[in-house]
Amino acid sequence: MPATPPLARPSPPGAPGAAPLLALADQCVQCGLCLPHCPTYQLDRSEAESPRGRIAYMRAVASGQLVAGPVGDAHLDHCLGCRRCEAACPAGVRYGELLEGARALQAARTPPSPRIRAALALLARPRLLSFLVALQRPLARILPRRWRAALPPPPAPQTPLEKKAGPVQAPAGAPVVALFTGCIARPHEAGTRDALSRLLAAAGIASVVPSGQGCCGAAAAHAGDAGGASRLALANRNAFAGQERVLCSTSGCHDTLSRSLQGAARVEDPLVLLDQAGDRLRFRPAARRVALHLPCTQRSVVRSDAALRRLLARVPGLDLVELPDTGCCGAAGLHQLAEPARAEAFRAPLLKALADSGASELLSANIGCRLHLATGTTMNVRHPIDFLAEHLA
Repeated sequence: MPATPPLARPSPPGAPGAAPLLALADQCVQCGLCLPHCPTYQLDRSEAESPRGRIAYMRAVASGQLVAGPVGDAHLDHCLGCRRCEAACPAGVRYGELLEGARALQAARTPPSPRIRAALALLARPRLLSFLVALQRPLARILPRRWRAALPPPPAPQTPLEKKAGPVQAPAGAPVVALFTGCIARPHEAGTRDALSRLLAAAGIASVVPSGQGCCGAAAAHAGDAGGASRLALANRNAFAGQERVLCSTSGCHDTLSRSLQGAARVEDPLVLLDQAGDRLRFRPAARRVALHLPCTQRSVVRSDAALRRLLARVPGLDLVELPDTGCCGAAGLHQLAEPARAEAFRAPLLKALADSGASELLSANIGCRLHLATGTTMNVRHPIDFLAEHLA
């Protein structure tokens, strides 16, 4: 009879991180109101794939009542970290913190796969990442089509918007905000930061891009690499020293960056700031249909979706089609790398709605969502800031 494979080591109550994890888990009253909002529960219709099922597993493992195993850890791995459950929770459970704590204990038991570790190492080195992204365009000419389809699309060559529409300068003495560049967004959103600077200047706000900043650390935290996330947080805290306001145009980075800079700088969504200064912005007509995707983090964490709708409503003639909320698109940080089949299943209804919308392009405020959606469509997918700046009068 073959020997039973050993299970992963348990996390006893005295293990580092177990006590705060238990305190967070005990806030859950197991009411189940989160279930209709959870994309993984909607996909699998399994209690183990629901927030309360995962919390029950986290609590049992952290307390030492249950020995962690591959089946339970797989359900934990499937969580997208979309935090839709937080918005629906009547008990105020901080599920995002709970998930990060549980995955830190999980990583101590079973390290992430080599593929995920390699991705984290690359995200922590934005200069190297930018160099590799820059190679995508020439490599796309020689790589087999099936390989190109599996890669995120390379950023389009950027033509500075100042050359198209003339420079926009903030007035002397204007308030100054700092712009966050991130990791994969550093090369992919270079044009978006240029567009944001123009919009801010038109609204009477100056912007700077401090050096030394890098990945927010969200991917590391979600993978259970608490040490790596802390190092990235410290680097960003040092990079933004002396700045009072930091704009983060990627909704998936916003909360992690906010916690990193807590007490040092206030992190804001540029869409909210531009909406507040909307009376100072004038836009040219856009006589075409455009689709809008609202990322989970924008809906449930940053909550800048209303500000974005108001901004887009200022563009004359725009026919805006908001895609239905079918749940998470499946990008979810590194989930699209770790679970590609599940990520495609989550993306499929969104792509169908996009194809049926009659739109000519798609707007989405999160870099991970845009890259994931773009690999499933030939339609142009970009940040709403790019669209707004293009129509700035």
